[in-house]
Amino acid sequence: MSSQAPPAVSPAPAADPPRPGAGLAVLAVYTAAIFTSAFLLFLVQPMFSRMVLPLLGGTPAVWNTCMLFFQAALLAGYLYAHLGARRLGVRRQAAVHVALLALAAVLLPIGVGGAAPTGGAAPIPWLLLLMLTTVGLPFFVLSATGPMLQKWFAGTGHPGAANPYWLYAASNLGSMLALLGYPFVMEPRLRLAEQSRLWAAGYALLAVLVIASAWALWRLAPAGTRASADAEVAEADAVPVPGRTRALWVALAFIPSSLLLSVTTFITTDVSPVPLLWVVPLALYLLTFTLAFASRPPLPHRWMLAVQPFYIATVSLLLMYGWTRKPLLVIPIHLLAFFVTALVCHGELARRKPPVSHLTEFYLWIAVGGVLGGIFNVLVAPVLFTRVWEYPIVLTLACLARPWPREQFTLRTAAASLLRTGGFVFALLLVSRTNIPGIPQWLVLPLGALTLALVSAGLGRMPVFLALCIGASLFIRTQYVLKSEPTLVAHRSFYGRYTVLNVRQQGGYHALYHGSTLHGAQSQTPANRREPLTYYIRTGPLGQIFTATAEKAGHRRVAVVGLGTGTLAAYGNAGEDWTFYEIDPGIVKIARDPRYFTYLADSRARIRVVLGDARLSMAHAPRGAYDLILVDAFNSDAIPVHLLTREALGTYLDKLAPGGIVALHLSNRYLDLEPVVAALARERGLRARVGTSTLGGMFFSASTWAVVARRDEDFGTLSADARWPQAQRKRGVPAWTDDYSSLLSVWNP
Repeated sequence: MSSQAPPAVSPAPAADPPRPGAGLAVLAVYTAAIFTSAFLLFLVQPMFSRMVLPLLGGTPAVWNTCMLFFQAALLAGYLYAHLGARRLGVRRQAAVHVALLALAAVLLPIGVGGAAPTGGAAPIPWLLLLMLTTVGLPFFVLSATGPMLQKWFAGTGHPGAANPYWLYAASNLGSMLALLGYPFVMEPRLRLAEQSRLWAAGYALLAVLVIASAWALWRLAPAGTRASADAEVAEADAVPVPGRTRALWVALAFIPSSLLLSVTTFITTDVSPVPLLWVVPLALYLLTFTLAFASRPPLPHRWMLAVQPFYIATVSLLLMYGWTRKPLLVIPIHLLAFFVTALVCHGELARRKPPVSHLTEFYLWIAVGGVLGGIFNVLVAPVLFTRVWEYPIVLTLACLARPWPREQFTLRTAAASLLRTGGFVFALLLVSRTNIPGIPQWLVLPLGALTLALVSAGLGRMPVFLALCIGASLFIRTQYVLKSEPTLVAHRSFYGRYTVLNVRQQGGYHALYHGSTLHGAQSQTPANRREPLTYYIRTGPLGQIFTATAEKAGHRRVAVVGLGTGTLAAYGNAGEDWTFYEIDPGIVKIARDPRYFTYLADSRARIRVVLGDARLSMAHAPRGAYDLILVDAFNSDAIPVHLLTREALGTYLDKLAPGGIVALHLSNRYLDLEPVVAALARERGLRARVGTSTLGGMFFSASTWAVVARRDEDFGTLSADARWPQAQRKRGVPAWTDDYSSLLSVWNP
């Protein structure tokens, strides 16, 4: 997310050395201040993102948008630190910064105020404005504190002020502890309100340390500090950095920043947007800065250059082959490729680090590249691409970030590189086939990976041809996706990416996918068009719920959280009122367009669609308004966490009529959510049962549903149905709340 390389530090002018005890105290204060600043800076990012996640449907785009804001605030902080030192000198800058620290404290503890956007309003401007008015000023002050403190320390006259890189080590330690401590220590044990108060206490401690640091600066700074700063500015202005060099700095920072967001989106779309999967890529990104800018990198740059083509080729193969299953295998491969590529880019930046007089400008341009990467992924790519093409595109650009050969380019080298490129493309075509005569299916992928590795290794010194190879994989994947199943419509929004495919089998079907997850299908045969499919078949758990409560048919009042294809409307009867709550306007358009799905149009019930967050919208309904509430919302593979909390259940029960049922769709690949429902029901003295089904044929999907009611009698015949046992609790899985939930306890990959 951010440049964590050491900011510009110039040797301080000579001064009378402080007493040994005083020198140790100054070092301890500055080290503690920089450690605390970095710790708070990286702790607030997952904490605040977790706060706003429930307000925006639990989509992975929340994290990416927050990252864009944090990148922009970091750039502003770097600019403030850079210009402040040049224009004010460190002594007056210290006074200004202490005042800003006090001003930002007025906004603590950090909280989320106001309602989420409703009625299809644009969520990104709302979220950015919310962050600007809540976490913006504290984060801006923190982002400037680290580089500023190192600059101040250089002016104290301390014996180590000329090269204070142990302060950089303290900053890295604080950052890593915050990123890894949040998902494993803080989130599972503290509610969000408690986390915010604890963070505010840490901010107060930082304020004390910064004031102590400023006092040490004012007392110990040599009299010529301002003159020295002016001389440094004059030196920097005398030898300006060429524009081409600045552009190269920005490009080398842009690529890993964009890859960070691309990888995070990729691994959270098909699993779940949990803080653990947010912070791991960010921690790796930060680690690459630490390693690349170390005086003696533990992973030599030439090693990373040697292995990078292999990892890029492997990820290209996975993307082309569409492998998203087995997350314990796939996610580490993507993360490792990202780590190596980011380390290569940051290693190239380290090799191009300018003289001391230009270091603050250097890190400022790195921050610019980071912001541009965020803008590309969050604002530009969703408009240009209906799928996540930015990931392979930036992988291709990463090939061009490698060192270019210095030897003369000849026709012979070009021919050899083109031949290798052809071999690479042939290997991609080989493994893209699902059936190859004479080669067992299980052997196709290993053979393809070996071929890609051998060919890509020969292209390591030719960035252009390596980029052509990766670009070829992107092209082949695009052609495969477009030709495998004709795409009727592809839609991408803040809330996800959706595709409607025309499946030409058994009379034809239309199928809706979110990422790689099937979200509904409809037969195109007139006789079967009204029949619910996938997770909603009449012989599955949902059909059993309607059969068990058949006496209420014809006069039900039904609320459905999540629209999808509108399949649930197939259960509607004449005389019934059905209200669908949907947050994504794009999904409403798809479900209502008869070219794609006709469940809503064909339903016998009266249908109403309410656009906006379901919990906020449902709160306006009268008490006891519904006899049946069906929670069928999904964020790709799993139900959003905020729809499965104590507060959410309270809303459902408030709107549920006496004798009514709340049905929760729990189907997913990686989370065991039954214990969560059991804990919520037990806490309120409710009854909960769970029904499951297995695969039964084309578009007859396995599903898991839970039903919650005030009494066993409300379940109808389900209470005596052996297929619907009581929901079982699990040790260590409490009832979730809006400010407390831990998916680690229920993750079952």
